[in-house]
Amino acid sequence: MKPIKLHEWDLSYKEAIEIQRRLASQVRFIAIKKKPKIIAGLDCAFSHDGKRIFAAAVVIDTSDFSIIETTTASRKVGFPYIPGLLSFREAPACIDAIEKLKNTPDVFIVDGQGIAHPRRLGIASHIGLLIDKPTIGCAKSRLIGTFEEPGSKKGSHNPLMDSGEEIGAILRTRTDVKPVYVSVGHNCSLDDAISIVLGCTTKYRLPEPSRLAHQFVGRAKLA
Repeated sequence: MKPIKLHEWDLSYKEAIEIQRRLASQVRFIAIKKKPKIIAGLDCAFSHDGKRIFAAAVVIDTSDFSIIETTTASRKVGFPYIPGLLSFREAPACIDAIEKLKNTPDVFIVDGQGIAHPRRLGIASHIGLLIDKPTIGCAKSRLIGTFEEPGSKKGSHNPLMDSGEEIGAILRTRTDVKPVYVSVGHNCSLDDAISIVLGCTTKYRLPEPSRLAHQFVGRAKLA
């Protein structure tokens, strides 16, 4: 897969903010027409000294959750840690891993936020625009927004709100287990995002593509 060049990566704080504001208006909220057959999970990890970032992409067959393909990538960290600008730190390695894929996933589930972000452009949205594919943000923690705790049963969910806008959902993927935070990345609807995350969840809290990507990136970091 070849990404679209939307901007340079050697940026100042001010330039990164301006890019987020510009790109946020390009995010598309459109329903996915066909049930996804292959889905990729994306996750990142850093070396112990924080100087290198590793990324893994794991592509699965949704019929049986078997692994079709895995890729990993690493590169020197090129952007400082600044809350709200993590995609400028992590997305380049993720794109490197995506470019190595021989298969083209129908959907990408990214460990991070989609539009549930102060400027409505978290890493899932940023990557979605770079590859122009449906992407979903599935995060383990909340970045912004308010919500009411969903019911304890698997599938229970409530809106994640910010300034009167629904920016995502807090979703229970397993009964009596901590929920995840789901939001649109690009080229999908929130209903799609919730349905796909739930459909990819088995006996673990995280959907299988994300869980497997987390495992593979951990191994890549230690290799």
